[in-house]
Amino acid sequence: MLEKLFSNSDYLKTALDGSWLRNKAITQNIANSSTPNYKRVDVDFQTCLKNASENYKKMKLTTTDEKHIPYNGYTREGEGVKVYRDEDTSYRFDGNNVNIDTEEAELSKNEILYSNLLDQLSDEYTKIKKVISEGSKY
Repeated sequence: MLEKLFSNSDYLKTALDGSWLRNKAITQNIANSSTPNYKRVDVDFQTCLKNASENYKKMKLTTTDEKHIPYNGYTREGEGVKVYRDEDTSYRFDGNNVNIDTEEAELSKNEILYSNLLDQLSDEYTKIKKVISEGSKY
């Protein structure tokens, strides 16, 4: 039952893990922006989140009493975070395909996403704390 209580926080944790891995990939690209024949890497964690969202719609909780509130949760099953190398493009004659301006913009966007996910996770734990403290009054 407790796993259902933390389902949103598990979803946000998956998003945070993917965002953190993407941050590492982008900083690796920036560090290798002048390395000949280096190909940029990126992370596809949106697929993992999409699968979790689709599973959210499919899963139903069985209620044992007519007073129970119906709940639709999600499972953590699905594809994991994928790291891939962009071999198709090349911006320079030395074979490197890192565009430093694009990488810095992606890094900023990812940092904003990570910060927002942290705020949402903090809110989830505040809600859980409130449920526990309010529930102990009865």
